[in-house]
Formats: sequence, C-alpha cells, structure tokens
Amino acid sequence: MTGFDNKNMQNKASLDFTVNCTCCKDEFSLCGMRENLFICPKCNTYLRMPPRERIALLADDGSFREIYENIESVDTLNFPMYREKLEKAREVTGEKEAVVCGLAEIEGAECVLFVMDARFIMASLGGAVGEKITRAFEYATLRNIPVVGFTASGGARMQEGIFSLMQMAKCSGAVKRHSDTGNLYIAVLTDPTTGGVTASFAMEGDVILAEPKALIGFAGRRVIEQTTGSKLPEDFQTAEFMLEHGFIDRIVERAEQKKVISSLMRMYDRR
Repeated sequence: MTGFDNKNMQNKASLDFTVNCTCCKDEFSLCGMRENLFICPKCNTYLRMPPRERIALLADDGSFREIYENIESVDTLNFPMYREKLEKAREVTGEKEAVVCGLAEIEGAECVLFVMDARFIMASLGGAVGEKITRAFEYATLRNIPVVGFTASGGARMQEGIFSLMQMAKCSGAVKRHSDTGNLYIAVLTDPTTGGVTASFAMEGDVILAEPKALIGFAGRRVIEQTTGSKLPEDFQTAEFMLEHGFIDRIVERAEQKKVISSLMRMYDRR
C-alpha cells in the first residue's frame, strides 16, 4: 500500500485533477479514482484514502455529524518551524487536524467514527489528535454505542515532545473505560499504522481489521534488523503477516468494509 501525489487535492472544484499511483506511476483522474475507492485500477494498490472520502464510503447518507472539529494543535514547546508545518498541513488537506471524529450510522447502526489522515504530518499523534480520540471514546461511552476507528500514523509527533507520548496512555484509558461498560470498539488498520498509535489504541480493539498490504508495526524494519542482527521476511509488518501471526482478526477489502463493520455492530448490539 502506498500514498499518492495529492498536490492539488484541496482543489475540489477541479474535475480534471489527476492522481498518480506511486507504485506503478500511472496517472488517473480523481473522479475515476474515487469511483474505484482509491484503489489503483492497473496494479490494484490500495492508495491512502482522504478521511472525508472514507466517511462518505462508510456512513449512511446524511448521517455523519462531526464532533470536536475545533480542537487544534498548539505549539507549546515553540518547536522550530512547527507552526509553519501545521499551517502547511491545514492548507494541503483542508483539515484542522490529523483525525476527523463524528457521530454516524453505518447501515442503520449508530456509532462514533474516527478516521486518521496520513496526509496531515503523517497522522502523527499529538495533543490535539489524542484529545479528539479520547473525547470520541468518552462520547461513545456516554451514549452507550460502539466506536469504529480507522488508524493511520507515523507515530508520535516529535514537535510536541513528552506531550505527544502522554496521548498513548490517555487514549488507552478512554478505550478501557469504554470497554468496561461493555461497549464495542472496532479498529481498522490502514497504511501505515506505526509507532505509538500501534503501541496503544490501534491494537486495543475488540475486533481488529486491516486493509490489504497495509504497513503495521512499531519500529521500522531497519531499526529492528540492526538491533536483532537478523534478516526479516519480505512481508514483515504487512497486514498479511500480522494476520498469519494472530495480531489482527481479518483483512477486509475496502468495498466490503461497510457490510462487515455493520454486521459486527449488529452482532454485538446489546439493546
């Protein structure tokens, strides 16, 4: 799985905008790629899907209502160039932060849905991302409904230092409180899900799904090989490798996700 060249993605009015698959390098129209669910028609590579596109695919028409949309990162540490990086990410993606949260229905089943955005500083886990995800779980706990989370991250946001690392425990605590009330959490791991997100809420779902060929892991391949002094398998840290070794429950094609997720929610419905 890989990303795509989205330099003009924010220009939604441009129907002639093209998308390049960074695997086979072929060029396709944005409209055609949307119709194909951001899967390359030539090489079948799963491209990274913008959160609004994913929400439109999953949520019933008109059912999504965004929550906590005004929570944004703050440059608490005065980290060099961080404010400029945030401004650039907001300009390119059209989003205020690296996760979108909201109340939604999926084939009539109500849930809280959050979708992380790999285009926004690699969906790194900063204070605002952690706060939004924590509040999303707390909101679902109060309403006694499931959480469906689509994860994607390069790990902790280094520009926020220890404040970023603290989000792992904060989010995990919210997941635990949600679980203690008997509520369901479905995690869907997309490319890439790595670092502190993998080490916390991404792998804490009651059911853990993944997209084909998604990169899933904590540390990078090179770091692990240098540390252990051993050569890793070629498919190491892919969704398929994780499934084979029992870390995830199922790999689900993008076109089947709405049906599978709604079925799981109905199966676990306690009302």
